[in-house]
Amino acid sequence: MLFEDQFAEVFSVKHALTFPYGRSALWAFFKAMQIQGEDIVQPAYTCSVVAHATVLSGNNPVFVDNSLSDYNMDYALLAEAITARTRVVIPTHIFGYPMDVVRVNEIVREAEQCYGHRIYVIQDCAHSFEAESNEASVIKAGDGALFGLGISKQITSIFGGVFTTDDDEIAGRMRDWRDRNFKTADWGRCLDRALYLLAVYPAFNETFYGLVYWLQEKTPLLNRLTKAYHLDEKIHFPPDFQIQMSGVEASVGLAQLSKYSEIKKSRRAIAERYFNELSLPASWILPPKVNGATYSHFAIRVPDNKEVMDYAAQKGVQLGQLIEYSVPHLSAYSAYKGNREFPNSLYCSQHMINLPIHPGLKQSQIEKIISALNAYRVEQ
Repeated sequence: MLFEDQFAEVFSVKHALTFPYGRSALWAFFKAMQIQGEDIVQPAYTCSVVAHATVLSGNNPVFVDNSLSDYNMDYALLAEAITARTRVVIPTHIFGYPMDVVRVNEIVREAEQCYGHRIYVIQDCAHSFEAESNEASVIKAGDGALFGLGISKQITSIFGGVFTTDDDEIAGRMRDWRDRNFKTADWGRCLDRALYLLAVYPAFNETFYGLVYWLQEKTPLLNRLTKAYHLDEKIHFPPDFQIQMSGVEASVGLAQLSKYSEIKKSRRAIAERYFNELSLPASWILPPKVNGATYSHFAIRVPDNKEVMDYAAQKGVQLGQLIEYSVPHLSAYSAYKGNREFPNSLYCSQHMINLPIHPGLKQSQIEKIISALNAYRVEQ
């Protein structure tokens, strides 16, 4: 597939394999590599689909609490979480803030020597894409990397996911397993994806922000859909998780790949404006300013995110509410939580907001966002 070849070229990897979703790619990795009944170390504060792929492949998620400095896994807790049962570690570079992959790999290599077996490292790059750690892309810092290409990601193919690797054996086994177990998309799916793209794009237009926020927060129409997505209490996949990426999706992905360098540059430029021009209450915590971050989100920690979101909406600015749960605190994962606590993950799930940072923002929109948030300090 041309999209696979181009993806591999843009991100400087040997192999790029497409899947219907990023979670499908992770699930296929476990299946192809015959990893079952093992412990998979992963963040407590991240999208629940990572844990879903773990459980639905017959494995056990082992959660690690996050640091409040960059929202990624705490390194000391990561080292403690790895045991003789660990087969995979999944560093997630949340919100585009890269983990120190050298440090992660040192922790994993020490564990391998201690326990005498290989521990795979799969970089979750759904938020980070080509974030850099120690002046090198995080993508190549493990055995493979995982990308989600949903409509809200840094580049999108409408839906879709990609698994990249430089390991010929992993690539061969995953490609073979995918081709034997995933169905080819038919014309109906192509039409469905095209119609979805046409339907959702107006929601990203500033003119519709107020309407979308009102529908989401004040009516059962979008509220039911958004809450069901963010507060999913079931361990399950979409019914189409084994239907391959369609031609329409691949075409959209190709167009996005050609713009990726500009997309990354634009997000960093908008983040720089926020850092330089926001004047916020002392109780608000700005995101870390990290060399190599790609800023899938500009995440701010606030005392009351609902109050701030309502205030911004009245000013005509729609803020995002980030990961609204701590995975081990979801009822579906209580059996995996045990008696451990994940206080930082739980706190972040209740106190984060996200400023718009997508490359389509006009300068006037950025100024409006900055002005609205700076006014909060004066008016409250």
